[in-house]
Amino acid sequence: MSCPARPESPGNPLRPADMPAAVARRGLPGGPCGPLSSPGMPGDRRTFHGRHTLGGGKDRHVMSATGRSTDRQSDQHATAAPDQRPVALPRQRAAGSRPEPPAPAPFTLLVVGDDPTGSFAAPELVDAAGHRVRIRRARNLTEAERLLTDDVSCVLLDLGLESAEAGGDGARPTCGLAPLRALLRLAPTTAVLALAGGEQDAELAAEAVRVGAQDYLFRDELTASLLNRAMRYAVERKRADMAHLQLTETRLLAQENARLERGLLPTPLLAGTDDLRFAARYRPGRSRALLGGDFYDVVRTPDGTVHAMIGDVCGHGPDEAALGVELRIAWRALTFAGLSGDRLLSTLQRVLECERPDDEIFATLCTLDIAPDGRRASLALAGHPSPLLIRPGRAARLMPYEEHGGPALGLLPEAEWGCLDVELGRPGEPWSLLLYTDGLIEGRIGEGTARLGTDGMVELVERHVTAGLRGEALLDATVTEAGELNGGELTDDVATVLLERCGAVERT
Repeated sequence: MSCPARPESPGNPLRPADMPAAVARRGLPGGPCGPLSSPGMPGDRRTFHGRHTLGGGKDRHVMSATGRSTDRQSDQHATAAPDQRPVALPRQRAAGSRPEPPAPAPFTLLVVGDDPTGSFAAPELVDAAGHRVRIRRARNLTEAERLLTDDVSCVLLDLGLESAEAGGDGARPTCGLAPLRALLRLAPTTAVLALAGGEQDAELAAEAVRVGAQDYLFRDELTASLLNRAMRYAVERKRADMAHLQLTETRLLAQENARLERGLLPTPLLAGTDDLRFAARYRPGRSRALLGGDFYDVVRTPDGTVHAMIGDVCGHGPDEAALGVELRIAWRALTFAGLSGDRLLSTLQRVLECERPDDEIFATLCTLDIAPDGRRASLALAGHPSPLLIRPGRAARLMPYEEHGGPALGLLPEAEWGCLDVELGRPGEPWSLLLYTDGLIEGRIGEGTARLGTDGMVELVERHVTAGLRGEALLDATVTEAGELNGGELTDDVATVLLERCGAVERT
C-alpha cells in the first residue's frame, strides 16, 4: 500500500560511537587512483547511469590560435595565414563509444613532525598517474587537525613527535604511539604511514601498524622511490580495510535484523484443528528486508473458533513494519480476551492512533471468525480486499465487500464496520479461503498501465487449483506468476494466507 513517503536516514555503520560528527562526515580521501569509496553493497538501487552527448552541425565551432571564437567556413580557414589558422576542437565522441575515464584526483601528502621529504626534489614525489604530489607540513597535531581536509590522501607521521594529547590537561609531553592514536582519532578514514628513526625502532614501528597505521618507514633508509611506493600501498590498503569493515558491519547488521524480523513473524496457534491446514507466504517490498507493513495471524480460541486476520499498514519503511507488528500482537491479545467485530476493530484503531508516527498513517484489515464446525464464518473488513472462497465443483468467488466493508483503521475517529455471516460449505464439504493484501493485485500486466486486479487474481488462482496445486505450492505459484505478469518483482509488500478444510475432492 502506498502513502506519502517520508525520507529515511540510514545510519552510518562505519561511525564509532565516540567519533565526532565532523570526522564521521569525512569521506575517504582522494588517492592516486581517484577518490576512495567503498564498493556498493548488493542490492543497492541508488546508482544512476547517464550519457551526455553534444551534436555538431556542418559549420563546426573552432577556436583561433589567439583564443578568439570563429565560425568561418573551412575554405576561409585554408586561406588564412599559417600563424592565424584556427585550431579545431577535438571531435565529439561517437555515440555508444566508451567514455573517457575520469582524471585522478591530485595526491596530497600531509607530513606531521620533522619533514624528511624536504631533501627530495619536488618532481621526485609523483603519484601513479605521474603527477607531482602536493605536500603539506604540520609541526604538531594541532596544525595537522587544521590541515586534515578531505583531499588529504595520506599522512606521514613522525613517531618521535612529542604529544600531550594522550595525557590530558597538564600531562607531560610524550612520544611514541600516543601521537599515532591521536591522529587516528582525528582521521579514521585516511591512510597513515609511520616514520621511525631507524632499525633500533623496529619494534615501535611494528606496533604502530598493529595500532592502525598502514605501513612504516625508517628515516635513515627513506628515498623518494620508497616513499612513492609506500604512499600508494598505504592508500590502497586503507581502501581495502574500509571496504572490508563496511562489508563486515553491513553483514552483521543484516544478520541481526534478520533474526529480529524472523522473531516478529507470527507463529499460528491452531492446536486441536486437525481438519484445518494453514499456509502463508510473505514478501516485503523493501530491498533486503524480511518484514514489511503487511501483517497476518491465525489463532484458535478454547471454544474451537478459528480466528484469522490479515492487514496492511500504508507505506514500506521500518516504522510501518513496526506498527504492523504492534497491531498483530494487539489483535491476538484482544481476540483471546473475547473481543470481536466492532469492539475489536475500534480498539485496534485506538492502538494505531496512539502508536503511528504521524496522523496520515492508516491500516486496512480483514478478520474472519470461523465456526468450530467449519460451516460458517463472520467476516469484518476495514478497507481491505475481500477474501477468496474456493470450493470443489464451484467457481471461486470473492466474499461480499462493497455493501458490508467499512473504512480503513485510522481514517475516521468514530467509524463503524459491522460483520457479515458467510456460508463456507455444507457439512463435511471441503473449502479453501485465501486472504491477501493489495500488493498481490496491484501488480501491472505487461508494459501498459493495466493492473492484475481481483478478477485477474481469481482467474489466476482458479487455473492453479485446477492444475492440482494446494497449500504452499498454490501460494508460491500465485505470487510468482503475479510477479512475472508485472515484469519483475512486485514493488509493494505481499502477504497471503491460505486456510484449507481437509478432505477436499479433486476438481475436474
